[in-house]
Amino acid sequence: MVLSVLFVCIHNSARSQMAETYLNLFGTGCFSAQSAGIEAGTINPLVQIAMAEEGFDLSNKGTNSVFDFYEEGRRFDIVIKVCDQANGQRCPIFPSSKLNLNWNFPDPSTFQGNDEEKLQQIRAVRDAIRDRVKEFVRDFPMDEFSND
Repeated sequence: MVLSVLFVCIHNSARSQMAETYLNLFGTGCFSAQSAGIEAGTINPLVQIAMAEEGFDLSNKGTNSVFDFYEEGRRFDIVIKVCDQANGQRCPIFPSSKLNLNWNFPDPSTFQGNDEEKLQQIRAVRDAIRDRVKEFVRDFPMDEFSND
């Protein structure tokens, strides 16, 4: 059984894109991930650089809107919000999932400093997301979830 996962954040320009990329890598055969945001836009160029350092080309990847997914009638087994809700950031809600999780990560669009300073902060978020996805894949109770 392959579980469908939707990662959501505000713009679908950084955190949700990174989480989708890593889950599709580490969760092959168990999970199939997509990502979306309240507002579809463009992927943060510094996120593209940080992900390219890990061997992922996001330069031609588009962004998605949770509203479009909802209107299309898409359903997901798991919805994971990757917004910085701990600091008051509002994250979109996507109905009709079996499980909703909240993973708080800082928003790269709010980082201050020059490009190199921002890139250092994005790398830290990237690495935290990668580690959290690995932990999720390792620890997720597939047998229990499939019995629901």
